[in-house]
Amino acid sequence: MKYTIYCLLASLLLTACGGTQKEKENTAAAQNRPAPESEQLLSISAQQSTGAGIVIGQPQLGNIGGTITLQGAIDVPPQNTVRLSFPIGGYIRSTTMLPGKAVKKGQVLAVLEDMQVIQLQQDYLTATTNFALAETEFERQQELNASKASSDKTFQQARAERDRQRILISALGQKLRLVGIDAGSLTPETVRKSVSITSPIDGFVSRVNVAIGQYTAPTDVLFELVDPSDIHLALQVFEKDIARIAVGSPVLAYSNIDPGHKFPARVILAGRAFDENRMTTIHCHFDQYDPALIPGMFMNAEVSVKAAPAWVVPEQAVVRWQNRYYVFIASGPGQFLMRAVSTGALHNGMQQIEGPGIGKDTKLVTANAFALLMKLKNTEE
Repeated sequence: MKYTIYCLLASLLLTACGGTQKEKENTAAAQNRPAPESEQLLSISAQQSTGAGIVIGQPQLGNIGGTITLQGAIDVPPQNTVRLSFPIGGYIRSTTMLPGKAVKKGQVLAVLEDMQVIQLQQDYLTATTNFALAETEFERQQELNASKASSDKTFQQARAERDRQRILISALGQKLRLVGIDAGSLTPETVRKSVSITSPIDGFVSRVNVAIGQYTAPTDVLFELVDPSDIHLALQVFEKDIARIAVGSPVLAYSNIDPGHKFPARVILAGRAFDENRMTTIHCHFDQYDPALIPGMFMNAEVSVKAAPAWVVPEQAVVRWQNRYYVFIASGPGQFLMRAVSTGALHNGMQQIEGPGIGKDTKLVTANAFALLMKLKNTEE
């Protein structure tokens, strides 16, 4: 019995020691693991530097124009977007519309039917009949009043009734036109129970909010239509770059799906307010509309900018890692500091950069910086 207890105690002690040793190893590994910093130091030998073709140089101050790459999306101005409702409520009897379907102005989008449609026509026809009667009575009273066979009051009442019926006919006629019924051709034989909902523009359907048999109220949005004639590109621009972009600047836009297909455009408007990220919006108009441009689609764009003084380095001096841009600062013999920078325009193989400590006296790698990036990341692994 004692032997069994001793064995259990020994097993527990070994497990505790093993766990403590494993925790120490994990802590040491965590301490040796490189922290994700914007600056990292790399040391290489002179032989490695020569073999990699590393060249040390300094930034140059030059007037660089060229292009900057921006991101944005296809947009449609408010005047080219229609959210279609109908003046009266009713049941949707039929519709063949689907999102993306092209429509012409006057094309039937849906057919709506309701008792209100019949009642509106009935009221109009009744008003026309009453007006004819009131008109006859007015003429009769006018003749009687001229010979003083009737009082002025009776004549005035007849004229008021005629005018009342005329106003009613005019108002009901406008209501009929509002729902698409021609009051001039309406007769008791042509009374109908349904009306057609038609498109007010040439364009395409972007959203359908109805189904057959559904009851719709006058406040419901039945369809959303887009007129693509004024479709444009909205791009986000940093505060530091907005002064270099002018109205009329050429733009080449492309999507991530087909980056080789370029859509030429021009800047037509620049925003005058910045958001919390110090960014504003510029609007660009395409030289020619393409059906492939769909509202809401994410786009990249190369925007031509005006020349401005800036620090520039050869394109090979800048590397990209995890969506950030870096250069390697020569801090000593065989010592290189990887530092994050912001990039600007690229022109004739020269890349604009900005960052802390970047100036005319900064010594950095101007060629084959990518070899140092690979060396640094392989060393970390």
